[in-house]
Amino acid sequence: MATQTKLDLYKEHKAEYITPKQPVLVNVKPAKYLTVTGQGAPASKEFQAAVGALYGVAFTMKMTKKFAGQDYKVCSLEGQWWGKQETDDFFTQAPETWNWRLMIRVPDFIKGSDVKSAAKKLKEKGKGNEADQVKLETIKEGKCVQMLHVGPYGDEGATISRMIEFARASGLSCRGRHHEIYLSDPRRVAPAKLRTILRLPVE
Repeated sequence: MATQTKLDLYKEHKAEYITPKQPVLVNVKPAKYLTVTGQGAPASKEFQAAVGALYGVAFTMKMTKKFAGQDYKVCSLEGQWWGKQETDDFFTQAPETWNWRLMIRVPDFIKGSDVKSAAKKLKEKGKGNEADQVKLETIKEGKCVQMLHVGPYGDEGATISRMIEFARASGLSCRGRHHEIYLSDPRRVAPAKLRTILRLPVE
């Protein structure tokens, strides 16, 4: 019996998920994501509940598709962050005022009906209080400056400054939300060793 091939979106689109130690330009094509949008500090109950809802829907949906013959790897958690304006330096603002959109990338064959079905299954099991907040969105970023940040999330400011400097030197300006792709699990990896891809849309 042939082994079913598991789709890995990060390998499929590896040019978009490079981890350079210096800022570089990348072209990010439109992609589908499960999303939850909110406001507040990462340590808030709302934020943690949003993360739980996203993963709950993502893995419920993945198992349904696996049994239907469309297996794929659940992608890492990602997040977009912004202040009062999308291009604000949100780091200089109070964490409880931060806006965020948490995201998990999904294959193009995922439909809105798949998301609703997964949320319904979670609620039937008593695990889906926030599942209704999960949406399916197509996000278009286009040209971006990208760089790997190694270390605590709170130290990202210096890395972001280097990225903005690089953009300006290239005759570009930031035009959208700060984007983070979490390659490490903060529950299992020491803060000094956390690996996070940072991405800034530019024009």
